[in-house]
Amino acid sequence: MKPKVIIYKKMDKKVLSFIENTCDVVYFQKLDSGNYPKFIQELKATDAIMGSGLKVNKDLLDQALCLKMVCNTSVGYDNLDLKELEKRGIIATNTPEVLNDTVADTVFSLMLSTARRIPELDQFVKKGEWKSNLSEEKFGVDVHHKTLGIIGMGGIGNALAKRAHLGFDMQILYHNRSRKEEAEQKYNAIYCSLEELLKKSDFVCVMTPLTPSTEKMIGKREFELMKDTAIFINGSRGKTVDEEALIYALKTNEILAAGLDVFIEEPIRMDNPLLSMENVVTLPHIGSATYETRLKMAMLGATNLVTGLQGKTPPNLIKSGVSIN
Repeated sequence: MKPKVIIYKKMDKKVLSFIENTCDVVYFQKLDSGNYPKFIQELKATDAIMGSGLKVNKDLLDQALCLKMVCNTSVGYDNLDLKELEKRGIIATNTPEVLNDTVADTVFSLMLSTARRIPELDQFVKKGEWKSNLSEEKFGVDVHHKTLGIIGMGGIGNALAKRAHLGFDMQILYHNRSRKEEAEQKYNAIYCSLEELLKKSDFVCVMTPLTPSTEKMIGKREFELMKDTAIFINGSRGKTVDEEALIYALKTNEILAAGLDVFIEEPIRMDNPLLSMENVVTLPHIGSATYETRLKMAMLGATNLVTGLQGKTPPNLIKSGVSIN
């Protein structure tokens, strides 16, 4: 008898076919209020679930009487209650590494777009406001040869450092739980305290995962430490930043500008002050959103799923103290 799995996010046919070779699949392209009751009903006799963004907590797990495995098709797993999963002997996986370059591209595009005011000047042209030579008040700032401070030097942070140092001759500062010798050797990255990084960086980029210790790690004090010419970039999770403090820092010119791919509330509310600021570039959480990369992430998630259900160690087991066998 094949194990039963629920896929709760739109998946490429290639991925579904791969899973269906060894599993009975219940497929939801999207979870909403209309089909959520059916999802919960199917969950009661399900061996594994695969998707991203779903809050897997005690309330959900109380409905999952047979669950053995949770497979995130994302690098982040702040949606998972790991302690609750461990208590129930349920393993969890994610899909790191395959999205590093794509997310780094997105984050670097935010740096360039914000520094050179690309979205703002695009609208300036399209609205017919370009009548003569551009005045200095519309000038941007250079990116090359500036100092980039990376908070969280994981795989994506490393890919960002590569682009910045080798492509734009930027000085790299980084703050991380541990030193990264490879980044130091390849990109002349300098390990420093968070306070030193904030004081010295022209661009401050948050790339840390969301954990209890990183939630709102950038707040009022941190923005006060930054240069008034600094550009703040967030490509991690919205909750790593105190959004009210960010808004205040932008309004009072404590920092120059911000480029954001993530927000505390997603989708962002239309009355959020960030949306009315010309010095803020906003994206709809598109870090890994290319067809090629999302397919790789889904296929890696499927590989984790099938491997784990066969009683083997998945390639990307989230270490939570749960044994495979």
